[in-house]
Amino acid sequence: MNLLWIYRSMEMIRVLLVLLVLGSAEGRRVRGQRTQTPESFPLDFTAVEGNVESFMTQVKNLAQSLYPCSTQKLDQEMKLQFLRNTSVTCNDGSPAGYYIKESRGSRRWLMFLEGGWYCFSKHTCDSRYETMRRLMSSSKWPLTRTGTGILSSQPEENPHWWNANTVFVPYCSSDVWSGSTAKTDQNEYAFMGSQIIEEVIKELVTKGLDGAKVLLLAGSSAGGTGVLLNVDRVSELLEDLGLGSVQVRGLADSGWFLDHKQYRFTDCIDTISCAPTEAIKRGVRYWNSVVPERCSHVYNGEDWNCFFGYKVQPTLKRPVFVVQWLFDEAQLMVDNVHLTGQPVQEGQWRYIQNLGSELRNTLKNVPAMFAPACLSHEIITRSYWMDIHVKGTSLPRALQCWDRSLRHHGNSSSSSIQAPPRGCPLHLIDSCPWPHCNPSCPTIREQLTGQEMSVIQFLTHLGFDVQRVAQQQGMEPHKLLGMLSNGT
Repeated sequence: MNLLWIYRSMEMIRVLLVLLVLGSAEGRRVRGQRTQTPESFPLDFTAVEGNVESFMTQVKNLAQSLYPCSTQKLDQEMKLQFLRNTSVTCNDGSPAGYYIKESRGSRRWLMFLEGGWYCFSKHTCDSRYETMRRLMSSSKWPLTRTGTGILSSQPEENPHWWNANTVFVPYCSSDVWSGSTAKTDQNEYAFMGSQIIEEVIKELVTKGLDGAKVLLLAGSSAGGTGVLLNVDRVSELLEDLGLGSVQVRGLADSGWFLDHKQYRFTDCIDTISCAPTEAIKRGVRYWNSVVPERCSHVYNGEDWNCFFGYKVQPTLKRPVFVVQWLFDEAQLMVDNVHLTGQPVQEGQWRYIQNLGSELRNTLKNVPAMFAPACLSHEIITRSYWMDIHVKGTSLPRALQCWDRSLRHHGNSSSSSIQAPPRGCPLHLIDSCPWPHCNPSCPTIREQLTGQEMSVIQFLTHLGFDVQRVAQQQGMEPHKLLGMLSNGT
């Protein structure tokens, strides 16, 4: 193949990307100034808004035309690595590990903590081992994983972090990433979540993390709570290793649980029905949990408090972006509000609405957040994560705004975030009061038939009485139906 043609094709890609950056607000500010080598290649679509698909098609076509000429194709899979320190294990004593996709041209690192509930006693862990063994053992982990959502290497699915060094840490400790207990003759299970994170960080230092500018510690569900518990410890570990210049940040998805009273109290006999407060109190002792030092001090050693976002977040030194559905399915499940089968009762409906209000109140002082009024659980690794909007802003866009606001602050606290550029919001929370009142919420499907449901059908299924609610709100029923259909 003609080398001149290859060079020209590569130059065209470079020019397209440079034009895109210069077209952004940030590009206009720095035009003409000498800049340092970027830590990554985030794509800002501001300059081509309204024509993004055409632009991305050109870039992809040019890139794909070069594939046959390259010595190797772009690798989009993350490869399994078991920890070199074999004393740090999963619950059953099998080796812990991580998946990694290196991007040698990038100084950005994204480390994701998987979620998947927990167990807090021999009985609940035995049951978990029988039914969810993949979350307690590495014995059947695949050799590779393909990232989706924020872990994707496709720019059209992941416009800001597509070129980052990506690390996926499977959850096999069942301790919300907090435990520090090894498997022994006395302890049938190991709980080493906090130590798994520590060992992964140490190994990543030998793979290029020592040259990183930014490390984003992200996680969903129990992994999201794990971010809140570990983001300061990760930063302090890097400082101890002489890498204090690495900016450590957190992204907690669907890990912001409430410790309020259940809708219907039940005995704490299994993971699903046990109240979060009681489950965590038992778990902290069983796992020998490690929590942020400042949070433990604030709550006088009652460390279970630090597993609840609104309590631990104000004590953290490093900035954290919180992503939380206002009507989180996992929260409703542990609160014993069940949405399958018969329509919910009036008391349950009020409880669901109050949940949204309570979450709003706990999030009001969080500097950077994205909270859609949807009934769902987890988002950042979903392929549709770009489609959800709050007040007209997508989650990837909100994260990019947050990134800009932190660019010159190093490892400073979240309170030092500077104002983002105009039209670049950080504090995004829906104000409408119904589950799925946001029209961009994920598609609702009827569980038995799999058929899609409209918002009105869904609310009717939940026992929503349009006539009565309209009367309570002092409006005509047809007006309320219109508002629900439009997501207002």
